Amino acid sequence: MMTEKETATEKIISDAMANPSPAKSMGDPGITPLSPSHTQQNDTDQVPSGPSFVVVVAIDFGTTSSGYAYAFTKEPECIHTMRRWEGGDPGVSNQKTPTTILLTPDRKFHSFGYAARDFYHDLDPSESKHWLYLEKFKMKLHTTANLSIDTDLHAANGKRVKALDIFAYALAFFKEQALKELSDQTGGEFDNNDVRWVITVPAIWKMPAKQFMREAAYKSGLVCRENPEQLIISLEPEAASIYCRKLRLHQMVDLGTQTTQNGFSPTDNVGSGMTQAKEHVRRNRQSRTFLVENVIGELWSELEEGDRYVVVDCGGGTVDLTVHQIRLPEGHLKELYKASGGPYGSIGIDYEFEKLLCKIFGQDFIDQFKIKRPAAWVDLMIAFESRKRAAAPDRTNPLNINLPFSFIDYYKKFRGHSVEHALRKSNVDFVKWSSQGMLRMNPDAMNSLFKPTIDHIIQHLTELFEKPEVSDIKFLFLVGGFAESPLLQHAVQNMLQGRSRIIIPHDVGLTILKGAVLFGLDPSVIKVRRSPLTYGVGVLNRFVEGKHPPEKLLVKDGTRWCTDVFDTFIASDQSVALGEMVKRSYTPAKPSQQVIVIHVYCSEKESVGFISEPGVRKCGTLRLDVSGTESTAPRREIQTLMQFGDTEIRAMAVDVSTGRTVKASIDFLSH
Repeated sequence: MMTEKETATEKIISDAMANPSPAKSMGDPGITPLSPSHTQQNDTDQVPSGPSFVVVVAIDFGTTSSGYAYAFTKEPECIHTMRRWEGGDPGVSNQKTPTTILLTPDRKFHSFGYAARDFYHDLDPSESKHWLYLEKFKMKLHTTANLSIDTDLHAANGKRVKALDIFAYALAFFKEQALKELSDQTGGEFDNNDVRWVITVPAIWKMPAKQFMREAAYKSGLVCRENPEQLIISLEPEAASIYCRKLRLHQMVDLGTQTTQNGFSPTDNVGSGMTQAKEHVRRNRQSRTFLVENVIGELWSELEEGDRYVVVDCGGGTVDLTVHQIRLPEGHLKELYKASGGPYGSIGIDYEFEKLLCKIFGQDFIDQFKIKRPAAWVDLMIAFESRKRAAAPDRTNPLNINLPFSFIDYYKKFRGHSVEHALRKSNVDFVKWSSQGMLRMNPDAMNSLFKPTIDHIIQHLTELFEKPEVSDIKFLFLVGGFAESPLLQHAVQNMLQGRSRIIIPHDVGLTILKGAVLFGLDPSVIKVRRSPLTYGVGVLNRFVEGKHPPEKLLVKDGTRWCTDVFDTFIASDQSVALGEMVKRSYTPAKPSQQVIVIHVYCSEKESVGFISEPGVRKCGTLRLDVSGTESTAPRREIQTLMQFGDTEIRAMAVDVSTGRTVKASIDFLSH
């Protein structure tokens, strides 16, 4: 590191005049840093209070299912959630609807959720191949390395569609549903400007994926670009954490205790306990389309200043882990360790089932069947879904999965022999054919489909609990739809060996949704977060013999410079307070310059020396539009402020000589 004085005068953004280096191709912003500094603003200084909203509507856009909930700002303790969606499945809670979308053959939005699935299912196969049906498409945002506005998705019939269009259609659907419900509630046309929207995303998502959701919201008309404050992005495990603190005792199952709650002992049989408890909660609520829940909790009485807890959010696509510490009396939260996790959601079990089918019937057949009989494939996966939910550690009787008639029929045409013959020949253990046209899966066979996914989660939890920041954990909250799985609950219990209490909220699939509403009502509840990555910019420093590598030497007008130096804004896993700003000052090389471009780099490593190191990638571009601010000062100073303590990174810039705020936005989606 250089001294503060040297730093101020000797750094130039490297893109301006770099030799053969990664920065060379990045354009020519030509700016000199003046004074890097790190300032902590008070929350009130920079965080805009924004307009007051009448209602907060949260959309939980899940990998497998989605839903929305809302609360009026005048009654923040009453959260309204959907009672049931039309067309739900037997044995599955219908307070959310499947994340499936159907477009007409000319690519217009047709329907979403159960409605999309049922309509698609009823189409004749000759017709259905022209319609565009998509499901489980949210994972694409997590798995695409170079996500951009142009990223494509594949519909069930193999046709490509723009991901942004699909996400925008889905958000527009929820906007319409919610506004209609609010209009019915208030007895008049409800104005979208009175709504603060909250969209949930996994905490482990990178910045491009979060920005992608925001872009989709702009495209859908949920909010407009001119009023970005109207939409907040909520991190799923954080939302769950906010809600879990407020749980009442009749709203949860404590896996570790022998105490009876609602007349059942949770250790007898977790699954049946959950069902009884849900019935109890249901009977005690009003029966209209929307359930209203009062969220003032009794778990408070057990939480003390400084208590630590882990939230494990097990969804369809991802598993997200967050470690929080509570600060009383207000109950603000501090993140103790950066969010971690991975693509270990329950759809992993569906992939294992698909692999099993490929093993029995052949990959070539399954690939063909999906394209030629897409609706029947959807049926088969629905049949599997309900049996998947019946898997339990102590189960002894087999699980039967209905094979659609068209599967049996198409297989015979394709191979020239029967499904039964295929099963006999495949030698797959524990899977038999029953004369009623069903696959009979022995419980061990079903459990083995869960094993890879659950092993990933347990390995991740084990590693997390070894971290010094993660000691003395009082509670482990298991949330998300997959948390209902007795197999997962059992595995987590075995791993923890009583080190902390495992709490499972009753409507476990709605925990995030309710927490997201609470977050929208008070976004400042989480006071300290951890930065998931190291962020910085590339600069030139004075070349120091013996310290800098010779290949980084650049001589310009007799001065020796070192190129590609990574100037860190914030380090990975660093604590950042809400509203905390990192301030940097730059001066344009040419006074007439209209646009200044600064490239933002990131890395998972905590300390980075050069932007050319392995693992460092350009992750965003900060564009400063300084047009229309002609200045008479000989050196013009632009101060950039980057705010890291929120769920999204924000940027603003001030033209020091005129005091004018310059528009600044970081684009994480352009390459």
